[in-house]
Amino acid sequence: MLGLIAEGRSNQEIARALFISAKTVSVHVTNMLAKLGLTNRAEAAAYAHRHGLAHPAPR
Repeated sequence: MLGLIAEGRSNQEIARALFISAKTVSVHVTNMLAKLGLTNRAEAAAYAHRHGLAHPAPR
């Protein structure tokens, strides 16, 4: 899920990709941010890139 956030996907887009509800995505994102000590999705994307968890953008 962190990789999808790093791609800039919305909760709805992530939900469709993972076959779960957007509300479930929202809960998971909130919990993930708290556990990682991050405050927003931009910080989560930067974290994913720093730790090699983000997929490179297609060229």
